[in-house]
This record gives sequence, structure tokens and C-alpha cells, in this order.
Amino acid sequence: MVEGVRRARTALAGAVARVSGQALGPYQSAVVRIGFAGTWLFFLLREFPHRAELYGPDGPWSQELAERLLDSNGAFTVLTWSASKLWFETVYAVAVLASVGLLLGWRTRATSVVFMVGVLSLQNRSVFMGDGGDNVIHLVAIYLVLTRCAQVWSLDARRARTRGSATAGAAGPVLWGVLGAVLAHGAAAGRFSHGWLAAFAAVWVLSGLWWLVDRHEPEGEGRAVLDVLANVLHNAGMFVIMAEVCLIYATAGWYKIQGSRWQDGTALYYPLGLDYFTPWPTLSALLAGSGTLVMLLSYGTVAVQVAFPFALFNRRLKNVLLVLMMLEHAGIAVLLGLPFFSLAMIAADAVFLPTGFLVRLGTGVVALWGRWSPAGPSPAPPLPETGLRPDPDPDPDPALEPRTG
Repeated sequence: MVEGVRRARTALAGAVARVSGQALGPYQSAVVRIGFAGTWLFFLLREFPHRAELYGPDGPWSQELAERLLDSNGAFTVLTWSASKLWFETVYAVAVLASVGLLLGWRTRATSVVFMVGVLSLQNRSVFMGDGGDNVIHLVAIYLVLTRCAQVWSLDARRARTRGSATAGAAGPVLWGVLGAVLAHGAAAGRFSHGWLAAFAAVWVLSGLWWLVDRHEPEGEGRAVLDVLANVLHNAGMFVIMAEVCLIYATAGWYKIQGSRWQDGTALYYPLGLDYFTPWPTLSALLAGSGTLVMLLSYGTVAVQVAFPFALFNRRLKNVLLVLMMLEHAGIAVLLGLPFFSLAMIAADAVFLPTGFLVRLGTGVVALWGRWSPAGPSPAPPLPETGLRPDPDPDPDPALEPRTG
């Protein structure tokens, strides 16, 4: 009995030390950052000619209707601060720039906040313009603020290697100064609810403390405390993203089981005949004309979605189902003409990709870039300070992968 208690305490202490001592899943968080920033950027650029009809003053969902809805549900958007077209164009342009900055990992702490504000502002301005993919982007944009998603594959990581600190340079203080001025203006004008004001103020104060400590006491006790806090928030954010993906697939799969549309195949058959969901009519007709394919895809989709949360307990089975789900979303993008929904779901699925695969993928991209770059090959960036090293085994150690519990 005493020995069992001692082992339990040792295991608990090890888990606490692991969660607070390092930001787990650096490659997974980086690929999620790149995936969602790229998806939202492509969407904004694709809808740029129609931006005023979708989210701006020319849309059917007027400013008055948006304000009435926001008063009832308490959602956040900066587009209701002014009804002028100039303000809308400014917010849209800032959303595009924030997506580019987050994609590249430039001043990620600040750009992740601006990215979240851009996503929430546009989507909450016209709530009937989105689909399931927009809901996923909406949620993950909030979670990314909590993560240290620029440890690898980012300009911040490159700056940390060359200058010794990711906060070096004058761009960071200037950017946070502008954000602080906007926060102060919004607070003075009563534009924020109490919850959002407290959240933004906490982010601004903690970022300022991080900059001061990193500049004046990089090896001191204050930096260690902030590191622990950042690691805990990062790991909590990654856990929530993984839990969100599991909930999406579990609820989708079990709801499909309860109805008859997926049992008789009509849930897949009918969309293949709708003009709105058939960018390739010949291909859709070919698939819909085969009852065997419709049956296999219908039952396979339900089986994969229901089984995925349970497959996380088996590393090999999880990787197989992960590939199947990504292929499924790629098929949805091509057959049903929903590329941004599919990209958002693939980016969310990427949180479960094995670390070894991502390390080899990054090495391959660097080698390919060096082959085609006129400057010649670039040295591969070192791994973050998490104890991870490239693993020659094609099936990496599960201890290097993010956990779901």
C-alpha cells in the first residue's frame, strides 16, 4: 500500500514537472499555427472582391442587426465600433496582415492576438456567412493565443538563434504600444465587455512583463516563473485543441449513427447531385452512380469518426485513421467544393501528427529549398529546448508526441 502511494506520488510529480517544465508538441503547435493562418489568409484573399457584401456595410446583415444580435449574445467584434467604410477596410487589411505575420511566425505573441481579433470581428459581424470550418477557425484562433506556437518554423525562432532572444529588436515594443493604445481607446469608449477587457488587459500586461524580464533578467528567477506559466498555458491550449478535435469527430460520428440518412447512403448521394456542391459534375455523377462506392464511403466515414477518439490509445491505429480522415477532407474539398472547410479540418487534425514525421518533413523542406535556392542549402535549424532529437525510427517514441490526457 505504501509502495503504491509512493509510486503514485512519483508519477504525479513527474507529470507536473513535464507539463510545467517544457512546452510539449512544438512541431504540432507550429503546423497548427501555419495551417490555420494559411487557411484564413487564403479565405480573405479569395473573398476580397466580395468582402463588403460578406462582412461590410454592403451586406444584407446590416450594422443595426449586428448590434442587436451582439447585445443579446455578448460576442466580440471591432467592426461595430464604426459604420464607416474606411474602418471596415482597415480592419480587413489588418486581418490579412495578421494572418501573414502568424503564418511566418513574426512577433507571434502579438500577431496571434491580432489574428484572433480579426477572426472574431469578421465572423461575429455576419454570423450567417460561415460553416463548420469557420467555427473551427473561430475556436482555434482563441486557443492559439495561449500556445507557444513559434518555437520552430518561424521568424521568431530564427531571431532567437541569431540574436539570442525572440523579443530582440524595436518592432515588438512598437507593436505592443499600438495595441495598448487601441485597448485604452476601446476601454475609455466602453467598447469592451468586462470579460474581454480583462482578457486583453491580462495579455498586454503579461507580454510587457515578459519583454522586461527577457531584456533585463534573462537568466533570473522571474524568467523561470514566466517560463513555467507560459508552458502550462501552452500545454493547456494544446490539450484543448486536441479535445476539440475529438469532440468534433465523436459528436459527428454518433449523430450519424442515430439517423437513417447515413445508413442508406442518401446523406452522401444527394449532395453529389446538387449544383451548389458539384464543381466537377462528371466526377460527382461517376461517384453517385456507384452504389458500392457510396456505401463504402458512407460507412467508412462513420466508422472512422466514431473510432478516432478511441484510437488515440493505440499509436499505430491513430496514425492510420489520421491519414484516412485527411484523405476524406481532401475528397470533400474536391468533390463538394469546400476547400476552406477541408483545410481547417486538416489543420486541426495535424495536432495529432507524429513528431518524427514532422521533423523529417521539416528537414525535407529545408533540403528542397536549399536545392532550388540560388544561395545554396541552408543549415537545418536546431530543435527547441524540449529534449527532442530526430529519430531514425519511422515509428517515433510515444513520449515525444502530445498526449490527450
